[in-house]
Amino acid sequence: MIESLLVANRGEIARRIIRTGRRLGIRTIAVHSEADGALPFVTEADEAVCVGPANPAQSYRNVEAILDAARSTGAQAIHPGYGFLSENADFARTVEGAGLIWVGPGADAISAMGDKINARNLMAAAGVPVAPGTTEPTSDLDAAVAAAVEIGYPVMVKAAAGGGGMGMGVAADEAALRTEYDKVRAFAERMFGDGSVLIERYFPRVRHVEVQILGLADGRVVALGERECSVQRRNQKLVEESPSPAVSPELRERFLAAAVRAGEAVNYRNAGTVECLLDPSTQEFFFLEMNTRLQVEHPVTEYVYGVDLVEEQLRVASGLAPTFDPDALTPRGHAIELRVNAEDPKRFLPGPGAITTWNEPSGTGVRVDSGYVAGNTVTPFYDSLMAKLILTGATREEAVERARAAVAQFEIVGPKCNLPFFAELLENPEFLSGDYDTGIVSRMR
Repeated sequence: MIESLLVANRGEIARRIIRTGRRLGIRTIAVHSEADGALPFVTEADEAVCVGPANPAQSYRNVEAILDAARSTGAQAIHPGYGFLSENADFARTVEGAGLIWVGPGADAISAMGDKINARNLMAAAGVPVAPGTTEPTSDLDAAVAAAVEIGYPVMVKAAAGGGGMGMGVAADEAALRTEYDKVRAFAERMFGDGSVLIERYFPRVRHVEVQILGLADGRVVALGERECSVQRRNQKLVEESPSPAVSPELRERFLAAAVRAGEAVNYRNAGTVECLLDPSTQEFFFLEMNTRLQVEHPVTEYVYGVDLVEEQLRVASGLAPTFDPDALTPRGHAIELRVNAEDPKRFLPGPGAITTWNEPSGTGVRVDSGYVAGNTVTPFYDSLMAKLILTGATREEAVERARAAVAQFEIVGPKCNLPFFAELLENPEFLSGDYDTGIVSRMR
């Protein structure tokens, strides 16, 4: 097993990784920006190194500063968490080139799945269902219009190098496409340094369902069930649950088999997620993208399948067998995750600020993965996620009931907070029925 681990991230995910490292007897090293020096993950690690100012480009995305921190502390391995450098193939290669262990998939797999068009084509060749769309980047606006006519309106306009719900637009006709194409291309060039755009069929009523995979050290790829991720604002997730209320045993079997094929197609190792769109009217699903990292919502899978996914990541990176039997994976119970963000609960606009009160809920079936405590400040430099509230139970109904109680108990004063939105959602008949889709939040607003 790895003996020393540098966590190249911040907040709740850094604390999460450090917690498992401590349990396994691994020496942990935190890196942090000047703005984050007072956050809990810094003091909870065995060592901590400041790698630069608040600007992520000068700290959490500063490859040389992170590698210098690894060298100076004698780190054996680097875990990138999610976001920042986690899906940067060049960083993965640089880490391994420096003689360190990269806790994640190989750089080639990251590269293969990082370009959405290349990923679509790879998946189609592997027999994974893909939605109708372009197989090459559109060369210009006229090519995009021609592709949309062939695919059929409405269409989704997407940044080929994007991710996390960013760089996307919907066009119902040619006039809208001409507007959205220019917006998406400009955004993609600014955010990702790549203005490539793809056109896909847009499904007005759709569910977002993803499958957790794990590429084992012996070369096998296994699937650890699905997660429902359809409660979203601006194409970004707010709530996840497992199992999905929309997935029957027969559909689950098809989902998991397709996800395993996706991993095998790129010789995948370590944790990853195959994201799909599910048409609830036909029970057809289509590959959306693959996230070559640990997901924010991994705790719901941990509960339902009884595994510690960070431990499994570390075991794969160490060349060790998993703690579970890959041939005996069976889901049990239900888990729901609520992303507690520093944002207005109506319009979901960021609302950073100093935290004067922070009282977390507790009790049976309640888990809180948090990045802050009272006295900390949520700054405007990073993602607005403050904590993840994970509720579990023998049934979905029990998990929902525990979620209601936990949301009422969670007290955060200072920054804006979206807890009132969750209180509203947990009484919403559409959500309670389990028959909801990605439009649920817009219908609530």
